[in-house]
Amino acid sequence: MTDSEAELRAADGRVPGRRGRATRTRLLECTSDMLATTSFRELKVIDIAREANTSPATFYQYFPDVESAILVLAEEMADDTAELIEIVRSGGWDGKDAHDAALALVDGFFDFWERYRSLLRVVELAGSEGDRRFGAIRSRMLNPVTVALHDTLVVVQPDATEPMAMAGVLVAMLANVAGHRYGFESWGIPTAASRQSMAELLVWGITGRA
Repeated sequence: MTDSEAELRAADGRVPGRRGRATRTRLLECTSDMLATTSFRELKVIDIAREANTSPATFYQYFPDVESAILVLAEEMADDTAELIEIVRSGGWDGKDAHDAALALVDGFFDFWERYRSLLRVVELAGSEGDRRFGAIRSRMLNPVTVALHDTLVVVQPDATEPMAMAGVLVAMLANVAGHRYGFESWGIPTAASRQSMAELLVWGITGRA
C-alpha cells in the first residue's frame, strides 16, 4: 500500500476507489467552503453532507467527525508553502534587489492568508486552546519558511548573531500581520503601509542594512 493510499484510507479501513475518492474530495471541498460562513464549532456533519448532496452515513465512511475533516484540510494547507519557500530562496537579498525580494515575500504571505483565511482561523483558535494537532500544523507550515530565511540570512550576513531567532521573528511578523490585515485597516493602517513596513523590516533583518 502506498503512502497516498494510507492517507485516503476510509474510516472502516478500506481504500476507496475512484468514485469514493471523488466523494471524499467533495466532502472536503464543502467543509472548506462552509468554514467561510460558519464557525467550525457550529459546523455539523449533517450540514456538510447536505451541501455535498450525500448522507451523514457517507461522511462517516471517510471521517469520524468534522474536526477530522478540518485536520485533513489543514494538513494539505501546510504542504502548500512551496511558493513561499521559493520566494525566499530565489530572492536577490544581497544587493539592490533586496527590497523587491522582501515585497515579494510579503505579498506571498498576504496571498497565502487570503487563500486559506477561514482554515487558518480554525488552526489559530484550536491551537491557542491547546490542541496540539493544530499547533503542530502551524509549525509544519511555517518552519520550512523559517529555515529558508535562516539559510539566506547566514549567507548574506555570515557574522549574524542568532540567525534562527531572527528568521523566526520575521516569519512570525509576516504571519501575524497577514492574519490581522483587516484589523489593521480598521485602525486606519492601510495594507499598502503595512506591506512597506514589513518589507523594510525584512531587508533590515536579512541584510543588516536599512
